[in-house]
Amino acid sequence: MKLLPRLGRTALAVCAAALLGLAAAPAALAAARSTATRCLSDCTPRIGIVSAFGAEADLLLARLQHPKAWTITGKRFTTGELEGHRVVVVLSGVSIVNATLTTQQLLDHFRIDRLVMSGIAGGVNPANHVGDVTVPDRWAMPLETFWNDSDTLPAPCGPTGDLSCLGLNLAAPDGQALPPFQHQFPRGTYLLNAANAPQGEYRFDYPVDAAMLATVRTLQPRLQRCGPKARQADGSVDEKLCVKEQPRLLVGGRGVSGPVFLANAAYREYLFKNLQAQTFEMETAALAHVAAANQVPYIAFRSLSDLAGAEGFNADVGALFASGLAEANEAELTLSFLRAWTSPVTAVRAHRGAAR
Repeated sequence: MKLLPRLGRTALAVCAAALLGLAAAPAALAAARSTATRCLSDCTPRIGIVSAFGAEADLLLARLQHPKAWTITGKRFTTGELEGHRVVVVLSGVSIVNATLTTQQLLDHFRIDRLVMSGIAGGVNPANHVGDVTVPDRWAMPLETFWNDSDTLPAPCGPTGDLSCLGLNLAAPDGQALPPFQHQFPRGTYLLNAANAPQGEYRFDYPVDAAMLATVRTLQPRLQRCGPKARQADGSVDEKLCVKEQPRLLVGGRGVSGPVFLANAAYREYLFKNLQAQTFEMETAALAHVAAANQVPYIAFRSLSDLAGAEGFNADVGALFASGLAEANEAELTLSFLRAWTSPVTAVRAHRGAAR
């Protein structure tokens, strides 16, 4: 008679364990799904390289060792090794929308530890030259704006400048309010990630990764004045395919992205005066926002193609593109960075190896 209670207790224990297992199953499945969505295609730790300019992506792909192409919604992502690093190279295409989509796909399908964005941009600082390569220390999207009907600060929620009831926030980069430009008021972009959830925050600037920026400051890339197509069959150089000034590496300042091709001198001057912007293009701040939302460090390199909105002919602009100089110098900086970059994990492994 004592055996039955024991069997009953055993059965109850089994049932309880089963019920606990069923209760835990959704959490386990959710955790597994969360891990899986981080690298749907390949889980090898890599540096993600996003190029906005096709010719530069081709130069990097030509140097890639052990390449493997992955096609995701029609877009080609290529994994391999570049300058000793495992990487994924992808062409985003022009525009904020394309850069956003491509970057999130990259982070969903591959295990990306860091992001590098490279391409061509218009200059904002008139002191810089065509062919210079810029590495801003932060990026912003000031064209995400609140459009007002006058130069007075809006007051839809009562107090002047208060947009909280609309779910908006007027920007104050570096703690300073910005003057309006033709009745538009820059505002911060709403950012939500695991670190600031559930409240989120409004962000105007997206700082690049400090360690990656420090590495860039040590570089001395071999930037050329004449593109590869400037060299003639007899070994001479066609000066018409060279820019006048020796390109420089310019590190620091603010980069600006927007959903427009900027050919407006007045707005360029506004950006330079009020934001101390160095360059303007259509992709990097979008990548920076996606990187911040996913808590992935990033940096961006941009070769200056012209002075945005400049009037008059500049022979350097034609030489930059016709000679292949734009993509050559961009690729050179990317490769120089990879040669110099030592991630914290790599450094620890190297130290352990030397100690053995």
